[in-house]
Amino acid sequence: MSTQYNIQAFPREGKGKSASRGYRRNDQVPAVIYGANKDNQNVLLNHNEIMHSLEAEGFQSAIIEIKSDKGTEQAIVRDVQMHPYKPRVMHVDFLRVSATEKIKIEVPLHFIGGEECPGVYNDGGIESHLINEVEVECLPADLPEYLEVDISNLGMHESAKLTDIKVPESVTITALAHEGEDQPVATIMAPQREEIEEEEVEEDLEGVEGETPEADSDSDSEEEA
Repeated sequence: MSTQYNIQAFPREGKGKSASRGYRRNDQVPAVIYGANKDNQNVLLNHNEIMHSLEAEGFQSAIIEIKSDKGTEQAIVRDVQMHPYKPRVMHVDFLRVSATEKIKIEVPLHFIGGEECPGVYNDGGIESHLINEVEVECLPADLPEYLEVDISNLGMHESAKLTDIKVPESVTITALAHEGEDQPVATIMAPQREEIEEEEVEEDLEGVEGETPEADSDSDSEEEA
């Protein structure tokens, strides 16, 4: 089960762009909690608290307890709006969850065994992650903090696929539901580009060493004349 996170929310009365700008100047972030057949709840968050929470890897794939003057809500992050060029959170959308209803959410992938796999350890290959998150479907209580992908047996040019991910029985990878198509999530690549670049540099150096400075020759011949 994913780590439990807690957020304190405060009442939000004002609406519109002008009110939102005023809240942000006071280090408050407008947010909304919706879903589960309940009315939308407009709230404010402390900017430093939500910014710090968003820096945690599992926060956006966890069940969050939001405490306010109206009680406690359980929700997941559905959308985060950031400032175009400043490290500022502008708005957050939370979706309420029900203990009896399954949710779909992206969870992080943790890749293990990369340093010891034959393709890297024996052949000098490069570990490449094709995706870092995967969407799962499960009940809120069964939501994993992350899923592990063991690549310790991969050789050069071999890949780990969605079907290789260790998933609890209560969790379904949505891409594989109803006999969906499998796809690679990590592979071991040969460092071909590095070898080509080294050869090009060596050829360039050899060319420079073998060159005759034509400008100097012309100058010497003019002086002799």
